Amino acid sequence: MNSFKDRVALVTGASRGIGLGIARELVARGARVCVTARKPEPLAEAVAALGGDEHALGVPGKADDEAHRADAIAQAIARFGRLDMLVNNTGINPVHGSVLDVEESAAAKIMAVNVLAPLAWIRLARDAWMGEHGGSVVNVASVAGLRVSPGIGIYGVSKAALIRLTQEVAYELGPRIRVNAVAPAVVKTKFATALYEGREEEVAKAYPLKRLGVPEDIAGAVAFLLSEEAGWVTGQTVVLDGGLTLGGGL
Repeated sequence: MNSFKDRVALVTGASRGIGLGIARELVARGARVCVTARKPEPLAEAVAALGGDEHALGVPGKADDEAHRADAIAQAIARFGRLDMLVNNTGINPVHGSVLDVEESAAAKIMAVNVLAPLAWIRLARDAWMGEHGGSVVNVASVAGLRVSPGIGIYGVSKAALIRLTQEVAYELGPRIRVNAVAPAVVKTKFATALYEGREEEVAKAYPLKRLGVPEDIAGAVAFLLSEEAGWVTGQTVVLDGGLTLGGGL
């Protein structure tokens, strides 16, 4: 469990849910982590849950804010001396309904946070440390980016773009930096409650494994992709869906 000893990660959107689950797994494996989120109070609670200042650093801000990104990268390196791993977990989905009915401004915001911000984080990580020393990146996409996702179509479009972005930057950044993605189905987090709240058993029936995901299901796969065990893996998207897409469902 010390596979990440002396290594440092930055995980965006990590005050709760999947992001916090990933940060917990990395710390458990010996890493130190810089975690980000919009609100300072939940972020401070996450740092405490991760073991405090010895193991974690919280930098509040919005993922699509240029100054915040630069500050988080700079603080991580100043505190821990390096930056070996980056997890782009932040994602938003503020609208529900037909793609054709989504306001242009809302669609632009979704693309800015879910696609352009990860690109900017990767660029900064490359320039600050990974380009010279090497590193690995994992982008958290979604099965909504793999096929039609009624009601959350623009979110699905953004995640499809993130999957494609993963391939492009993996091609460009090899061999020093590996870039992969994971595509979860419904995971039991506050972000996804609208997809299962009050009907979890019914929703889970569509999954061959007969349950929804939990953050730990995603964290283990992300840790693998970041690790040297995945040293010959780049540009790939690992589907984490309890078998849901085997039957064509979302």
